[in-house]
Amino acid sequence: MGKSLIQQARGKGGPVYRARSFAYAGDVKMRNDPAELVSGTVTDLIKCPGHTAPLMEVKYEDNVTALLPAPEFIRVGDRVQCGKGANAENGCATQLRYLPEGTQVYNIEAQPGDGGRFCRTGGSAARLIAKTDTYALILLPSKKEKMFNLDCRALVGIVSGGGRLEKPMLKAGNMHHNRRIKNKRWPNPSGAAQNAVDHPFGNKRTSRKAKQKAASHFAPPGRKVGKLWPRKTGRGK
Repeated sequence: MGKSLIQQARGKGGPVYRARSFAYAGDVKMRNDPAELVSGTVTDLIKCPGHTAPLMEVKYEDNVTALLPAPEFIRVGDRVQCGKGANAENGCATQLRYLPEGTQVYNIEAQPGDGGRFCRTGGSAARLIAKTDTYALILLPSKKEKMFNLDCRALVGIVSGGGRLEKPMLKAGNMHHNRRIKNKRWPNPSGAAQNAVDHPFGNKRTSRKAKQKAASHFAPPGRKVGKLWPRKTGRGK
């Protein structure tokens, strides 16, 4: 029997599962790489409901404004640089090839020119541990080492807002609004804890954990959850 699963309801784009992006401060990414080294001034620090870290508004000398995740200890009026050969100082943006090994970086580009994809949450930072002729080896906050193109840019420092998890939510309503504005599902009960009409793993009065079964490749869309047509089942030998 097919069931309307939560992932199917989200895919329809209804208002319940819409992020309130109109309330966000703007597009947070690094400006286009300038031809020459330019300096800028931090003009404002912004609290955006869609981001876990404060944002800094930087106005550069060529009248280009960028909205970036703010690093720790940054203040309004501080000077930052962007471009080739920028100083390895707090809030400066430059290519990985110009940064010394051991530098802490954040908002790292996955591809040169995309504006930043890695290490953007509050309190996170990566470390440049080695460089070759074509790639830079970076230790991510997950302790995973990843290779990046030397032409990818990054911001120097540690993202501010690292102590946000130390403050308790105190009540479920705070968590509800915190997740809703970012289009995150909360609470997220397991399939076995749901009713039988809501999930294929749902049961009557008990959360019986043995309900899960392998889903066939030819099962209806409402049944394709859990073990999706595994090659083998049972205890491994």
